[in-house]
Amino acid sequence: MGQALLWGLVTSGSLLIGAAVALRFKVPHKAIGFVAAFGIGALISSVCFELVEEAFSESHSLAAIAAGLLGGAAVYFAGDLLIDRLGGGARKNMRGGGENAGLPILLGTVLDGIPESIVIGMTVVSGGGVSAAMVAAVFLSNIPEALTSSTGLLASGWKKRAVLGLWLAVVAVSLLAALAGYVLFAGASGTAKALILSFAGGAILTMLADTMIPEAYRDSGKATGLVVALGFCVAFAITTVE
Repeated sequence: MGQALLWGLVTSGSLLIGAAVALRFKVPHKAIGFVAAFGIGALISSVCFELVEEAFSESHSLAAIAAGLLGGAAVYFAGDLLIDRLGGGARKNMRGGGENAGLPILLGTVLDGIPESIVIGMTVVSGGGVSAAMVAAVFLSNIPEALTSSTGLLASGWKKRAVLGLWLAVVAVSLLAALAGYVLFAGASGTAKALILSFAGGAILTMLADTMIPEAYRDSGKATGLVVALGFCVAFAITTVE
């Protein structure tokens, strides 16, 4: 349990790094887009080789994996749609637009981070230690997420203290999610583990497609695909040497 909390803090703590950079410096959009694209590729690799592959080894049930993937995707999609309608759709927009949507933006940012944090807790149980590839992927993807969101919030008129408070709240919820992942996974059967792993994978894939990939492409253009592929390769290499 201690490891789950520790690594949950490490990965979610990169949100504070991204926010601090945005509060202190003016970072070029293209640079943020490239970092985001690298994190996207790393997360896709981790979903493939740390979640779905592990889910199959736990149950050898394609039905359970499909149900988990589609269930996670549907739940994230529904939550994201609701938050967009409440006014939180601009949470990753560097150009602003969220001045009067504090609570929806907070809820949306928490929604984006929960699947990743739950996975961190689960990998501590499944492997006897945390997955280096997953930690690296989540850590890297969180930095541009906080950078883009913080830059947009500042452009919308948010105070620096309010922006920092938002990320502290997200880190706190992420720690609870990592702990929940550890607790849920510890006593689960093989089929249940497959469902949980693939559910998280489906939610992460949907989050990437709905929020991170469009923003990365808008900021870094056609080179996004190349950097995504690089991130995938690096994360896969880490997986093979763990």
